[in-house]
Amino acid sequence: MSARFADAFWPPADELAEAAERIRARLGDWPRAAAPWRLCMTAPDAPADGDVLIVSRGDRAGQARASAVSRPASPNAVAIEFDERGAALHAADARYALDAAHALADDWIAALAAFLDCGFAPLDALVLALAWRDGDETRADDAWPVDAAQFPRVAGLPAAAEPAFAPCPARLGLYPVVPDAEWVERVLDCGVQTIQLRVKGAAPDVLRREIARAVAAGRRYPDARVFINDHWQIAADEGAYGVHLGQEDLETADLAALARAGLRLGLSSHGYYEMLRALHERPSYLALGPVFATATKAVAAPPQGLARIARYARFASPRVPLVAIGGVGLDALPAVLATGVGSVAVVSAVTGAGDYRAAIAALQRCFASPI
Repeated sequence: MSARFADAFWPPADELAEAAERIRARLGDWPRAAAPWRLCMTAPDAPADGDVLIVSRGDRAGQARASAVSRPASPNAVAIEFDERGAALHAADARYALDAAHALADDWIAALAAFLDCGFAPLDALVLALAWRDGDETRADDAWPVDAAQFPRVAGLPAAAEPAFAPCPARLGLYPVVPDAEWVERVLDCGVQTIQLRVKGAAPDVLRREIARAVAAGRRYPDARVFINDHWQIAADEGAYGVHLGQEDLETADLAALARAGLRLGLSSHGYYEMLRALHERPSYLALGPVFATATKAVAAPPQGLARIARYARFASPRVPLVAIGGVGLDALPAVLATGVGSVAVVSAVTGAGDYRAAIAALQRCFASPI
């Protein structure tokens, strides 16, 4: 047993540590977690940052002790409450409930430890642990969970909008994200078919004019797909092809009205839990990112990297078109496409280029080349 799992459990549990080590050995080469963590089967007297308290729903005394995660002294401790039907992760300011697709594996806690060691945050590590099956590490060359039927569902969500959102092509190709309608017109004139208008800080009348002009530009090109970022009400009023929303918008946007209006819906995601949350809404496409660090938009999630994007694509690509986004330029574009996504969104690679026409042509050639 390696040192990494020797102190991974409280109280010490050699059997769990050995199972975690065995599973971890089959998951591939991943960067270690940035911060230390410890799985606590019994709540310590003083939870510390990085503690993951694991409590059975039938253990009322344990549940009471697990409330310690809300103490100011341990803002980064979390508690996981579980039974045979699923689990819920409690943090200081939120609760995330998951319904399991099957009975929890006997070694799901060891799998949780292994996914934490791969650098995944507790919530995403929990999603993967609930998708884990006993002995998965012995059954295939690649033990990583990818079968959507084995993954949990986000609990308590209302039914998805009806009708389902209109579909997009399976591969959306080059996807510039641009700041104004003039840029929409420029990239359409270069032969780009998928564009997103992302207007920041405009007055309401200017915002509406920009969206109307961008939508009108898209109508002049029979194959154009102009998405509007965030401003879904104006996009619907103007008859846009689609809208792109973040996870935070799912609580406020009228998704049913957008679906009835025939708009396509693109949703952002930054990990497994957010993919599950987004896929419940049956979007027209799913955005994965940020792939690399980016200065063009404030994103709370850290860079995902190519290895994670490839894992996300294996899980989600059978269900929905995928768009990778975040810090992607010409040099990295072939490697990003090789992860299995059918589209890549770019910002500064187009709008920051000295010659945007030449930049678009070079980027387009990557999509035309065999992967």
